[in-house]
Amino acid sequence: MRAVVFDAPAPDASTTRVAEVTVPEPGPGEVEIDVVAAGINFIDVMARRGDPGYAGAWPFVPGLEAAGTVLALGPGVEGLTPGDRVAAFVGSGGLAEVAVASARLMAPIPDGISWAAAAAAGGALTTAILLVQDVARLRSGETLVVHSAGGGVGQALAQAARAAGAATVVGTVGRPERVEAARAAGYDAVLVRDDRLVDAVRDRTGGRGADVILDPQGTALLDADLAVAAPGARIVLFGNAAGRALDPLPAGQLFALNASIAAFSLSRMARQLPDRVGAALSRALAALADGTLSVKPIEIAGLGGVAGVHDELAAGRGAGKRVAVLRNAG
Repeated sequence: MRAVVFDAPAPDASTTRVAEVTVPEPGPGEVEIDVVAAGINFIDVMARRGDPGYAGAWPFVPGLEAAGTVLALGPGVEGLTPGDRVAAFVGSGGLAEVAVASARLMAPIPDGISWAAAAAAGGALTTAILLVQDVARLRSGETLVVHSAGGGVGQALAQAARAAGAATVVGTVGRPERVEAARAAGYDAVLVRDDRLVDAVRDRTGGRGADVILDPQGTALLDADLAVAAPGARIVLFGNAAGRALDPLPAGQLFALNASIAAFSLSRMARQLPDRVGAALSRALAALADGTLSVKPIEIAGLGGVAGVHDELAAGRGAGKRVAVLRNAG
């Protein structure tokens, strides 16, 4: 089968290729999937550049999420049949013609949902639901700030926050050209991160600050997060896209604000608490089916265009959710 392969760590696509690799076999509790569509994510870029904890070994096949039909069941799997349409959190290996995932990390695709939208559910929408509902515990009437609002997860977070009853949803982006994509996702305001950011967020929140701040940049923006945090705020760090060493947490400032900081990793939660991730994936697909959430993925034809998307994401130019569509299917 063909797959996207990273041969070695690199800052660009110089070690990326589409190659023939061995077809994975499902182990106990796993399902083999004939992949129709697979999500392309910034976490792929983090693996490509060699960030610790993302690529277990080289060569490495990336791909966090996939949608397709069941090919085969590993020992102990019940409730699925070959040919079933499923979406899955794969963790790695999704950008391939065949992938293997835990049965606990997949869900049937409801009628009417496209393959590309279903593929996006496994990562971006599941992350948004877990962050808003389970980790940050956003309450009706609260104010939310989301960094990196123009990406696939950032756009999904705007919708999930609206569904949870947020009163004000403010997004930030690193580049002016990403403002429109974030605004279209439903943010009340989209701000470019510069030296005026703290004052701008304060203005948008009536001087009070934000009740919840969702930040995928590690601790690179933590000073700004604390500067715009309202008393009792919850700050959630859900990645380290900035790629720099993490700073110690400022306990004194947290005490002063009665604020809290939580950390979230979808990949680690999938390993540690797979049933929670699987349940969130089911909720994401149900929300797509009933219209509570929507996603308009940018479709990339085949695996050959994936490396270029990774370069765009690495340069901060890739707004929206990108999905590789490997083949047409009914």
